[in-house]
Amino acid sequence: MFGLGGQELLLILLIILLFFGPKKLPELARSFGKGMREFRKAQEELEREISKAVETPEPYQKSNPAPAAATKEDAKDVASTETVNDRS
Repeated sequence: MFGLGGQELLLILLIILLFFGPKKLPELARSFGKGMREFRKAQEELEREISKAVETPEPYQKSNPAPAAATKEDAKDVASTETVNDRS
C-alpha cells in the first residue's frame, strides 16, 4: 500500500495517536471511513456515467449546410447578365 511497510504504518498510527489522543481516534476513524465510502461511491458513479456514455452514442443529426453568402460582385454579375428573353 503506497510502498509503506508494517513498521511505517505502525509509526504513522503512533504519531496520530499522540497528536489527537485516544478519545479522538475512534471519531477520526469513523470520519475517515465515511470519507472513503463517499469517495468510492462517487468513483463508481463516474465510471457508470462514462461507460453509459460510451455504450449509447448520441443519435446522428443531419445538419443542413448554410447557404453561401452572396458578395456584391456576385450581385453585379447576376444583374448584368442578359437572359434569352431580354435579347428578343
